[in-house]
Amino acid sequence: MPLMRRRQRMNAAPTPRCKRHRRAGEWPDWTPPAQMLHRRPDLPRHMAGGIDNPLGARAMYLGSSLYRIHGSNEPDSIGQATSSGCIRLTNEDVIDLYSRVRIGTPVIVQ
Repeated sequence: MPLMRRRQRMNAAPTPRCKRHRRAGEWPDWTPPAQMLHRRPDLPRHMAGGIDNPLGARAMYLGSSLYRIHGSNEPDSIGQATSSGCIRLTNEDVIDLYSRVRIGTPVIVQ
């Protein structure tokens, strides 16, 4: 019986985590987290908001400030494994989402 329970747990789908939308910004500044700077020491330590900023037109911060739903200034890279835990959208889509989602909205991350 214990072996069966262990197998069932190993095959179970991951438990979704609920994060809350804590804050938001239009054309936000970007400061790469320490983990990203460790991997990519060539990155700037800070970048002012604007069209060249990797966060794009809007950013919605989930839980801690390390995880975000944000736009992208490189739409061709969306859907590729180039993110550091963020959910990237086209600037057009993130502007639309930003206008409809309120601070405190739960976000399920799977």
